[in-house]
Amino acid sequence: MTAPPVILASQSAIRRKLLENAGLAVETLPARVDEDEIKLALRAAGASVEDAAIKLAEAKARRVAERIPGALVIGCDQMLECNGVWFDKPPDRAHAAAHLRALSGKTHRLISAVVAYRNMVRVWHHVDAAKLSVRPLSDAFIATYLDQVGEAALSSVGAYQLEGLGAQLFTRIEGDYFTVLGLPLLPLLGFLRANGVVAE
Repeated sequence: MTAPPVILASQSAIRRKLLENAGLAVETLPARVDEDEIKLALRAAGASVEDAAIKLAEAKARRVAERIPGALVIGCDQMLECNGVWFDKPPDRAHAAAHLRALSGKTHRLISAVVAYRNMVRVWHHVDAAKLSVRPLSDAFIATYLDQVGEAALSSVGAYQLEGLGAQLFTRIEGDYFTVLGLPLLPLLGFLRANGVVAE
């Protein structure tokens, strides 16, 4: 059985859409890894948020690569860091509101990592960061915003999607748009071109 050209070790609809829009045939296969356990170990070891993003992306890619020898597996992860605090996806609306209050009026960083695995070997990786400045948010705005975005607030770190209503949260963004969406797409496409997956 021939492995598909690229397997995305993720359930992320936006990452899959970004790759498909760029012309790739992609199969998604979610990786079952305990992200909380990995993050706890990395925090205890004093790892940087960049190292954490790479380690999480690598864990996902490796888990899927174990199951499909020969496949090129792409693992991704995104971390949000604000004033030294790592933020996770909010589990419910109350946590989403708390995250938005914590980010209000501050500048935070989104770190996006991508790792490529083949035959249980890491063949490539890349990490990039963007800085996002959130305007001061009133409790009334946060409540209205969460009413409007609904469950989508729980699907991303920071409780926002820049490509949607989340754009209203910011006064300034420094960095690559694709990095903010969770996939450093242009460096990944360069790697795929160099390896014959995408035409030169």
